Amino acid sequence: MSTASLIVGVASAQANRSAVLVAGVAGLVAGAMSMAAGEYVSVSSQADTERADLEKERAHIESDPSAERDELAPR
Repeated sequence: MSTASLIVGVASAQANRSAVLVAGVAGLVAGAMSMAAGEYVSVSSQADTERADLEKERAHIESDPSAERDELAPR
């Protein structure tokens, strides 16, 4: 939607065909890069969280293995 709005805005400014095309391609590329960067940050953040949780569980296992075993045992 935002790429279409960008194209309509450039076209309504009486720009020539090549300017409209360049603006549209630039908008598509910018949107794709923005989404890729956001996804990278999201995945990286999730990996950091998982890594921290694993370290915490390792510490719990080392400090009190029987309690950790009881935590995993079916009830």
